[in-house]
Amino acid sequence: MPSSNDIAGALLAWFESSARSLPWRETYEPYQVWISEIMLQQTQMERAVTYFNRWTARFPDVFAVAAAGIEDIHKQWEGLGYYSRARNIHKTAKILVERHGGLLPDDPAALRALPGIGPYAAGAIASLAFQRDVPAVDANAVRLLARLYDVDTPVSLAATKQRLTALARDLIPPGRARQFNQAVMELGALVCTPKNPRCAACPVSSPCQARYLGIVDDRPVTGPAKAVVPLSVASGLLIHSGRVFIQKRMPYGVWAGLWEFPGGTIEPDETPEAAIVREFAEETEMAVAVKDRLAVIKHGYTTYRVTLHCFALVSADPLSPPKPVLHAATQSVWAGLNDLDGLAFPAGHRKLIDRLTAEPNLKNILGIS
Repeated sequence: MPSSNDIAGALLAWFESSARSLPWRETYEPYQVWISEIMLQQTQMERAVTYFNRWTARFPDVFAVAAAGIEDIHKQWEGLGYYSRARNIHKTAKILVERHGGLLPDDPAALRALPGIGPYAAGAIASLAFQRDVPAVDANAVRLLARLYDVDTPVSLAATKQRLTALARDLIPPGRARQFNQAVMELGALVCTPKNPRCAACPVSSPCQARYLGIVDDRPVTGPAKAVVPLSVASGLLIHSGRVFIQKRMPYGVWAGLWEFPGGTIEPDETPEAAIVREFAEETEMAVAVKDRLAVIKHGYTTYRVTLHCFALVSADPLSPPKPVLHAATQSVWAGLNDLDGLAFPAGHRKLIDRLTAEPNLKNILGIS
């Protein structure tokens, strides 16, 4: 097998000629590198670039993030999912302003002490922004290294993770971690892909042990795939005087702090209509009746496939204005349809809002304009 220097040299040469043009690569400014790395977690590159440009236009630096309200943070993140990432950015920005003069530390251990920055992100920020000679092993790097060195143990094991990190560290040419780490991740993303890798275009195909042994499809070794759990959920839009009732979720759990239309999981042997009446009573103590079915929205999450049954609701006592008593939210408002655009909602609810905006017949059912 060629030397580490030969492998690293081939990777660096490939990256120099094949690197994608990305906004945070223009200057490698630490704030921008940090935001990009957090966005790229669980997000495809093209989508991350769009959100990165929007985010940095609204929040050009750490101070702007720290000064923003959580509603604004959530709104700029809306659609990316995994909102804890945005909340951790907000927390970290406040810490940086209060304790570090608004500057990110360049030490990986100090970076890991900040909310939302794990071992990979710390290595990526330290190497890309500060050119520290430390590894950054993401899923793309794991796949490339596991194939290159025929790592035959499950990559979920701590010992395997340690081995892959050590392999990456040993390959880094002194002073070139910025380019090397990106070369490994870029090659994994564009060439050494999970399915149908383009081995003929790979600069390290010759020393690749998995290719030599004919087991590229068997590396990396993963654990069993997580089963996708189907969930049926009911959600209701209660209208009063032309406005819709929304509530803000608790500051913990799934979609913490986002706005929503009340609702919840449909229990076994329960109809969606019965479920939404029950959920409204449990969450708000408001008695409601189903006026009409609005839509069925389907949305996939990491391990869940949600079918969202959406209903137009009316108060069971139309002569008396509904008065909520909140049990599953921190606050509530009666909002106009246009008001919803400025608030952050879970993806399924945002799909419903978009449909309401696009389909006049649904607004007619609700009795709003």
